[in-house]
Amino acid sequence: EWSSSPFQQLSGVTQTCATKTVGWDNVAYFCYPFTVDMFYTQEDEDSLPQWPVLYFEVLSLDFWQRYRVEGYGSLVLPACPGVHMLTIPTWRPVELGTVAEMRRFFIGGSPELEDLTYIRIPSTFKGKRLSRFGFRTETTGSVTFRLCCMQQSKAFLENSALRQRMQSVLDRLGGFSQQSSVYNVLEAFQRARRRMQEARESLPQDLINTSVSTV
Repeated sequence: EWSSSPFQQLSGVTQTCATKTVGWDNVAYFCYPFTVDMFYTQEDEDSLPQWPVLYFEVLSLDFWQRYRVEGYGSLVLPACPGVHMLTIPTWRPVELGTVAEMRRFFIGGSPELEDLTYIRIPSTFKGKRLSRFGFRTETTGSVTFRLCCMQQSKAFLENSALRQRMQSVLDRLGGFSQQSSVYNVLEAFQRARRRMQEARESLPQDLINTSVSTV
């Protein structure tokens, strides 16, 4: 249920990068930027969407231009927007016996996968259970990806518009509450003033119009 623009490039090859020794590991900083735009169209509302998968393959090239497959791996793109740092372990297929390893070391070349989807679930697989019995591999290293994910949807716009409407309603209610509080204060002042006037009128006139004389 995912699609992309016909001009979208869905595969690529990075540049070669010299490794550096960091502790006990050889590290290569590729810093290779890539951009992918995917479109999701939900046909069945009951089914949950499966996020796209990124497959990658690591190759090495030595001084004598001999290349070797160093590892395969895959990662599921994050479902939440934002910046994500994901470190994915890699593995490579191996052959039985020492002759294959000697050939790999001196001549170069190694067993490769014809279909990269075999890293996760092969595209030609149609059964219920996938068996990899007899497929021998070994762990090799890891690759770290820094992903910046963005999502756009009409539902987000509807939710934002609803939030704006709710905010405007709350603002209006706040304005009404402020006005009502002012009216309450004025009414209390008027009632107190009327009570003072009534109390003044109820007093005897000789107490109100008293004058002090001095000798």
